[in-house]
Amino acid sequence: MNNSRYTKWALGVAVAVLGITAVSCDDQPDKFEMTGGVPTIKYVRVTTPESGDSLITGAYMENTICLVGDNLRSIHEMYFNDQKAILNTSLITDHTLIVDVPKNIPEDVTDKIYMHTRDGEIVTYDFNVLVPGPAVRSISCEWTKPGNEATIYGDYFIDDPNKPLKITFSGNVELPYENIKKITKTAITFEVPENWTEGYMNVTTLYGTSRSSFKFHDTTNILFDWDGNNGGLATGHGWRGGVIHQDGDDEGVEALDGGYLFFSADLSGEAGATWAEDGFSFNYWPDASGEFGPLSSRPEFADLISDYGVDGLQIKFEMCIPASNPWSSCAMQIIFTGDDAVTYDTANNTYISDENVPRGLYNPWKAVGSYDTGGNWTTVSMPLSQFTFKPDGGVCGNKLNQNMLTGLTFFVWSGGVSGTDCTPVILLDNIRVVPVE
Repeated sequence: MNNSRYTKWALGVAVAVLGITAVSCDDQPDKFEMTGGVPTIKYVRVTTPESGDSLITGAYMENTICLVGDNLRSIHEMYFNDQKAILNTSLITDHTLIVDVPKNIPEDVTDKIYMHTRDGEIVTYDFNVLVPGPAVRSISCEWTKPGNEATIYGDYFIDDPNKPLKITFSGNVELPYENIKKITKTAITFEVPENWTEGYMNVTTLYGTSRSSFKFHDTTNILFDWDGNNGGLATGHGWRGGVIHQDGDDEGVEALDGGYLFFSADLSGEAGATWAEDGFSFNYWPDASGEFGPLSSRPEFADLISDYGVDGLQIKFEMCIPASNPWSSCAMQIIFTGDDAVTYDTANNTYISDENVPRGLYNPWKAVGSYDTGGNWTTVSMPLSQFTFKPDGGVCGNKLNQNMLTGLTFFVWSGGVSGTDCTPVILLDNIRVVPVE
């Protein structure tokens, strides 16, 4: 009797659970189901809450929009001009459809949205896909010489037959169109003309004009140019003033402008095992005589520190690494030093390994295992706000400040990442500190 009662009770519970489960599976009012028929679009609006009532007739690529209408669940595929959009069924109801405008530039511009239904019908709606003006972000080498090729990087570089892409240097000096060798959406390769001018560059397309964030052949606050041609110092000042080479000294390398700094030595063993100051470093230490004063007291540098602060500045330099001698071990330690760390009169190298002296670490080989520039010059940029490291790559407890900008040391050593033994050749020129772009 008891067993029967428990069996009946268990059976009742099981039936109840099955009933609840059945209801739960069927009771999904938000489950997406494609409908038949055709959609109707009443209007298109933006999706931000503060502008939800703003109706639009066009939008930039990759912007999110909301189509409002009826029977929108009948849409199987959607195209903006000839570019297919990605539909998310979680964002589609009978009356609204949220979608991103495709990121690719249309080739066949019709200014329409094409909505394909499950049954093969196509419904159109007038809508303009807006293409942004060009964005000019960087250049392969800011100091590329006339006759050599440089590449501008950015986005939306559109070369239209009716309005060809145009590059102009400062002073409205226009680059001959035949000097442009290759154009993609994100890069332009061109040959530098003889009549280039120093300063910002402009790129113009049929969608607008954009000014570069960098200056071409920028001579702003050059601290070291290794020959004095551009206002910088021709040598360091310390135990190691730097090994200076001239054009023609290194086979396969064309100097940017006269002298340049030459680094090379064997790097072997674990990270930090090789200490090769003679081959891989230069120092600048101010002296009490005043002949070699603090770097931060140079008028242009002092004005930049005052106007932008340390975190608003970056160090830039041009670098060349021949393919024959790639770099695959240790970091380039870039160390600004204050008088409390080192001067010419208190000469020492202990600050290099001092964990309390913040520095920037540059090791482009780390991500790829080995790095070279193919014997071409490239521009390197490092914000001073990122000079936060200890020699081994850990975070330094001290922050770089303007009192630490009197001296400067470059040294390839340590960095905390084990690489592979190598004998790199690293050439440097036009070391400068300029505002962050």
